[in-house]
Amino acid sequence: MRTCLSLVKLHKTQTTLRRGSEEGGGVRFTAIRSQVILELLAFMFRREITSNALRFVRYSKKCFTCKNSGMDHAVKELNMEMESVFGKPPCSTSLDAMNHTTLTEEPKAEMTETQPGLTHVDSKGRAQMVDISKKNPDSRRVATAYCKVSLGREAFSLVASNQLSKGDVLSVAKIAGICGAKQTSSLIPLCHNITLESVQVDLRLNEEDWTVEIEGEAATTGKTGVEMEAMTAVAIAGLTVYDMCKGVSKGIRIEGIELRHKSGGKSGNWSRE
Repeated sequence: MRTCLSLVKLHKTQTTLRRGSEEGGGVRFTAIRSQVILELLAFMFRREITSNALRFVRYSKKCFTCKNSGMDHAVKELNMEMESVFGKPPCSTSLDAMNHTTLTEEPKAEMTETQPGLTHVDSKGRAQMVDISKKNPDSRRVATAYCKVSLGREAFSLVASNQLSKGDVLSVAKIAGICGAKQTSSLIPLCHNITLESVQVDLRLNEEDWTVEIEGEAATTGKTGVEMEAMTAVAIAGLTVYDMCKGVSKGIRIEGIELRHKSGGKSGNWSRE
Protein backbone atom coordinates (compact mmCIF):
# COMPACT_ATOMS: atom_id res chain seq x y z
CA MET A 1 0.00 0.00 0.00
CA ARG A 2 2.79 2.44 0.86
CA THR A 3 4.66 1.59 -2.34
CA CYS A 4 1.55 2.19 -4.47
CA LEU A 5 0.97 5.61 -2.91
CA SER A 6 4.58 6.59 -3.48
CA LEU A 7 4.38 5.57 -7.14
CA VAL A 8 1.23 7.64 -7.56
CA LYS A 9 3.03 10.65 -6.09
CA LEU A 10 5.96 10.04 -8.45
CA HIS A 11 3.63 9.86 -11.45
CA LYS A 12 1.97 13.13 -10.51
CA THR A 13 5.36 14.79 -10.05
CA GLN A 14 6.57 13.59 -13.44
CA THR A 15 3.39 14.85 -15.12
CA THR A 16 3.76 18.30 -13.56
CA LEU A 17 7.43 18.58 -14.42
CA ARG A 18 6.79 17.30 -17.97
CA ARG A 19 4.51 20.25 -18.56
CA GLY A 20 7.27 22.56 -17.39
CA SER A 21 9.74 20.96 -19.76
CA GLU A 22 7.47 21.64 -22.69
CA GLU A 23 7.79 25.34 -21.92
CA GLY A 24 11.55 25.24 -22.40
CA GLY A 25 13.03 23.97 -19.16
CA GLY A 26 14.26 20.55 -20.25
CA VAL A 27 17.61 20.62 -18.42
CA ARG A 28 16.09 21.92 -15.24
CA PHE A 29 13.35 19.29 -15.48
CA THR A 30 15.91 16.47 -15.71
CA ALA A 31 17.78 17.64 -12.63
CA ILE A 32 14.65 18.19 -10.56
CA ARG A 33 13.18 14.85 -11.61
CA SER A 34 16.33 12.99 -10.60
CA GLN A 35 16.35 14.70 -7.21
CA VAL A 36 12.65 13.94 -6.62
CA ILE A 37 13.09 10.30 -7.57
CA LEU A 38 16.04 9.91 -5.21
CA GLU A 39 14.14 11.54 -2.35
CA LEU A 40 11.10 9.34 -2.93
CA LEU A 41 13.19 6.19 -3.06
CA ALA A 42 15.01 7.18 0.12
CA PHE A 43 11.67 7.92 1.80
CA MET A 44 10.21 4.58 0.74
CA PHE A 45 13.33 2.74 1.83
CA ARG A 46 13.37 4.52 5.20
CA ARG A 47 9.70 3.66 5.80
CA GLU A 48 10.29 0.00 4.92
CA ILE A 49 13.34 -0.25 7.19
CA THR A 50 11.48 1.40 10.06
CA SER A 51 8.48 -0.92 9.60
CA ASN A 52 10.70 -3.99 9.48
CA ALA A 53 12.57 -2.82 12.55
CA LEU A 54 9.33 -2.42 14.48
CA ARG A 55 8.17 -5.87 13.44
CA PHE A 56 11.55 -7.32 14.44
CA VAL A 57 11.35 -5.74 17.89
CA ARG A 58 7.79 -6.98 18.39
CA TYR A 59 8.78 -10.48 17.28
CA SER A 60 11.82 -10.48 19.55
CA LYS A 61 9.63 -9.34 22.44
CA LYS A 62 7.33 -12.32 21.94
CA CYS A 63 9.95 -14.98 21.31
CA PHE A 64 12.69 -14.11 23.76
CA THR A 65 12.94 -13.23 27.43
CA CYS A 66 15.62 -10.70 28.22
CA LYS A 67 16.34 -7.80 30.53
CA ASN A 68 15.56 -4.19 29.62
CA SER A 69 19.29 -3.37 29.38
CA GLY A 70 19.75 -5.96 26.63
CA MET A 71 16.87 -4.54 24.60
CA ASP A 72 18.18 -0.98 25.15
CA HIS A 73 21.52 -2.01 23.67
CA ALA A 74 19.86 -3.69 20.66
CA VAL A 75 17.67 -0.68 19.95
CA LYS A 76 20.65 1.71 20.29
CA GLU A 77 22.68 -0.29 17.77
CA LEU A 78 19.75 -0.37 15.38
CA ASN A 79 19.31 3.39 15.63
CA MET A 80 23.02 3.99 14.99
CA GLU A 81 22.92 1.75 11.93
CA MET A 82 19.92 3.55 10.49
CA GLU A 83 21.43 6.95 11.27
CA SER A 84 24.59 6.02 9.35
CA VAL A 85 22.49 5.09 6.31
CA PHE A 86 19.95 7.92 6.29
CA GLY A 87 21.77 10.66 8.14
CA LYS A 88 19.26 10.78 10.99
CA PRO A 89 17.73 8.28 13.45
CA PRO A 90 14.21 6.93 12.86
CA CYS A 91 11.16 8.18 14.68
CA SER A 92 11.56 6.98 18.26
CA THR A 93 7.96 7.19 19.47
CA SER A 94 6.98 3.58 18.79
CA LEU A 95 10.38 2.16 19.69
CA ASP A 96 10.58 4.09 22.95
CA ALA A 97 7.11 2.95 23.92
CA MET A 98 8.13 -0.66 23.40
CA ASN A 99 11.51 -0.05 24.98
CA HIS A 100 9.97 1.05 28.27
CA THR A 101 7.67 -1.97 28.37
CA THR A 102 8.69 -4.71 30.77
CA LEU A 103 9.42 -7.65 28.50
CA THR A 104 9.39 -10.22 31.24
CA GLU A 105 5.91 -9.27 32.36
CA GLU A 106 3.43 -11.97 31.49
CA PRO A 107 -0.29 -11.35 30.96
CA LYS A 108 -2.27 -11.92 34.10
CA ALA A 109 -4.78 -14.70 33.96
CA GLU A 110 -8.33 -13.64 34.55
CA MET A 111 -9.84 -14.92 37.75
CA THR A 112 -12.84 -17.12 37.08
CA GLU A 113 -15.17 -18.85 39.42
CA THR A 114 -14.64 -22.54 39.95
CA GLN A 115 -16.91 -24.45 37.64
CA PRO A 116 -18.51 -27.71 38.79
CA GLY A 117 -16.88 -30.73 37.21
CA LEU A 118 -17.98 -34.24 36.31
CA THR A 119 -17.56 -36.32 39.45
CA HIS A 120 -17.38 -39.62 37.55
CA VAL A 121 -14.44 -38.49 35.39
CA ASP A 122 -10.87 -38.16 36.68
CA SER A 123 -8.29 -35.54 35.68
CA LYS A 124 -7.27 -37.61 32.65
CA GLY A 125 -10.82 -38.05 31.37
CA ARG A 126 -11.18 -41.66 32.49
CA ALA A 127 -14.32 -43.01 34.12
CA GLN A 128 -14.15 -43.46 37.87
CA MET A 129 -16.40 -44.36 40.79
CA VAL A 130 -16.76 -41.52 43.28
CA ASP A 131 -15.14 -42.07 46.67
CA ILE A 132 -17.88 -41.43 49.25
CA SER A 133 -15.94 -42.60 52.29
CA LYS A 134 -15.71 -39.08 53.76
CA LYS A 135 -19.36 -38.17 53.31
CA ASN A 136 -21.87 -37.88 56.13
CA PRO A 137 -23.33 -41.35 56.80
CA ASP A 138 -26.36 -39.98 58.66
CA SER A 139 -27.86 -37.83 55.88
CA ARG A 140 -31.49 -38.57 55.08
CA ARG A 141 -31.91 -38.65 51.30
CA VAL A 142 -35.12 -38.74 49.27
CA ALA A 143 -35.68 -38.44 45.50
CA THR A 144 -38.79 -38.48 43.30
CA ALA A 145 -38.92 -39.04 39.53
CA TYR A 146 -41.53 -39.06 36.77
CA CYS A 147 -42.23 -40.45 33.33
CA LYS A 148 -45.18 -40.87 30.99
CA VAL A 149 -46.21 -43.69 28.65
CA SER A 150 -48.37 -42.72 25.65
CA LEU A 151 -50.50 -45.73 24.81
CA GLY A 152 -52.95 -44.61 22.17
CA ARG A 153 -56.74 -45.09 22.30
CA GLU A 154 -56.91 -48.86 21.74
CA ALA A 155 -54.17 -49.91 24.15
CA PHE A 156 -55.36 -47.43 26.76
CA SER A 157 -58.89 -48.86 26.62
CA LEU A 158 -57.59 -52.39 27.15
CA VAL A 159 -55.34 -51.37 30.05
CA ALA A 160 -58.14 -49.42 31.73
CA SER A 161 -60.55 -52.37 31.45
CA ASN A 162 -57.81 -54.88 32.44
CA GLN A 163 -58.47 -56.98 29.33
CA LEU A 164 -54.94 -57.54 28.09
CA SER A 165 -53.88 -61.16 27.73
CA LYS A 166 -50.76 -60.60 29.86
CA GLY A 167 -52.75 -59.53 32.88
CA ASP A 168 -52.93 -56.46 35.13
CA VAL A 169 -50.53 -53.99 33.50
CA LEU A 170 -50.45 -51.44 36.30
CA SER A 171 -49.79 -53.95 39.09
CA VAL A 172 -47.03 -55.74 37.19
CA ALA A 173 -45.38 -52.44 36.21
CA LYS A 174 -45.47 -51.28 39.83
CA ILE A 175 -43.61 -54.37 41.04
CA ALA A 176 -41.17 -54.11 38.14
CA GLY A 177 -40.36 -50.50 39.06
CA ILE A 178 -39.61 -51.43 42.68
CA CYS A 179 -37.37 -54.31 41.58
CA GLY A 180 -35.63 -52.02 39.10
CA ALA A 181 -34.77 -49.49 41.81
CA LYS A 182 -33.15 -52.25 43.86
CA GLN A 183 -30.99 -53.26 40.86
CA THR A 184 -29.80 -49.77 39.93
CA SER A 185 -26.14 -50.37 40.80
CA SER A 186 -26.16 -53.45 38.55
CA LEU A 187 -27.69 -51.54 35.62
CA ILE A 188 -25.74 -48.26 35.96
CA PRO A 189 -22.01 -49.11 36.17
CA LEU A 190 -20.75 -46.29 38.42
CA CYS A 191 -23.68 -46.18 40.83
CA HIS A 192 -23.01 -47.25 44.41
CA ASN A 193 -24.74 -50.28 45.85
CA ILE A 194 -26.77 -48.65 48.64
CA THR A 195 -29.33 -49.84 51.14
CA LEU A 196 -32.77 -48.54 50.19
CA GLU A 197 -35.16 -47.84 53.04
CA SER A 198 -38.22 -47.47 50.83
CA VAL A 199 -39.29 -47.43 47.18
CA GLN A 200 -42.73 -46.34 46.00
CA VAL A 201 -44.07 -46.50 42.45
CA ASP A 202 -47.49 -45.11 41.52
CA LEU A 203 -49.18 -45.41 38.10
CA ARG A 204 -52.23 -43.34 37.06
CA LEU A 205 -54.31 -43.51 33.89
CA ASN A 206 -54.95 -40.20 32.14
CA GLU A 207 -58.00 -40.43 29.86
CA GLU A 208 -57.41 -37.00 28.31
CA ASP A 209 -54.34 -38.04 26.33
CA TRP A 210 -54.48 -41.87 26.74
CA THR A 211 -51.33 -42.06 28.84
CA VAL A 212 -50.04 -43.77 31.96
CA GLU A 213 -48.29 -41.34 34.32
CA ILE A 214 -45.70 -42.93 36.57
CA GLU A 215 -44.15 -41.43 39.69
CA GLY A 216 -41.44 -43.07 41.76
CA GLU A 217 -39.82 -42.26 45.08
CA ALA A 218 -36.72 -43.72 46.71
CA ALA A 219 -35.34 -43.01 50.17
CA THR A 220 -32.29 -43.92 52.20
CA THR A 221 -30.04 -42.72 54.99
CA GLY A 222 -26.44 -42.79 53.88
CA LYS A 223 -23.50 -41.23 52.08
CA THR A 224 -24.92 -40.90 48.56
CA GLY A 225 -28.21 -39.90 46.96
CA VAL A 226 -31.03 -41.98 45.48
CA GLU A 227 -31.80 -39.93 42.36
CA MET A 228 -30.76 -42.76 40.04
CA GLU A 229 -32.83 -45.27 41.98
CA ALA A 230 -35.96 -43.13 41.62
CA MET A 231 -35.42 -42.60 37.89
CA THR A 232 -34.60 -46.25 37.31
CA ALA A 233 -37.86 -47.20 39.05
CA VAL A 234 -40.05 -45.12 36.70
CA ALA A 235 -38.04 -46.15 33.62
CA ILE A 236 -38.38 -49.87 34.35
CA ALA A 237 -42.07 -49.44 35.14
CA GLY A 238 -42.56 -47.64 31.80
CA LEU A 239 -40.71 -50.38 29.92
CA THR A 240 -42.90 -52.97 31.58
CA VAL A 241 -46.04 -51.16 30.42
CA TYR A 242 -44.66 -51.16 26.89
CA ASP A 243 -43.79 -54.87 27.05
CA MET A 244 -47.27 -55.81 28.18
CA CYS A 245 -49.00 -53.62 25.55
CA LYS A 246 -46.72 -54.01 22.51
CA GLY A 247 -48.92 -56.75 21.09
CA VAL A 248 -51.69 -54.16 20.63
CA SER A 249 -49.59 -51.21 19.41
CA LYS A 250 -45.97 -50.77 18.42
CA GLY A 251 -46.34 -46.97 18.52
CA ILE A 252 -46.31 -46.68 22.32
CA ARG A 253 -43.88 -44.04 23.55
CA ILE A 254 -42.04 -43.72 26.86
CA GLU A 255 -41.21 -40.06 27.36
CA GLY A 256 -40.34 -37.37 29.85
CA ILE A 257 -38.18 -39.37 32.26
CA GLU A 258 -36.96 -36.76 34.75
CA LEU A 259 -36.00 -36.05 38.33
CA ARG A 260 -38.69 -34.01 40.07
CA HIS A 261 -37.25 -33.50 43.54
CA LYS A 262 -34.34 -34.46 45.77
CA SER A 263 -33.40 -33.66 49.36
CA GLY A 264 -30.50 -34.31 51.69
CA GLY A 265 -26.79 -34.47 51.16
CA LYS A 266 -24.25 -31.72 50.61
CA SER A 267 -26.22 -30.06 47.77
CA GLY A 268 -29.36 -29.87 49.90
CA ASN A 269 -32.86 -29.65 48.44
CA TRP A 270 -33.68 -29.29 44.76
CA SER A 271 -37.00 -29.24 42.88
CA ARG A 272 -37.82 -28.91 39.20
CA GLU A 273 -39.63 -25.69 38.46
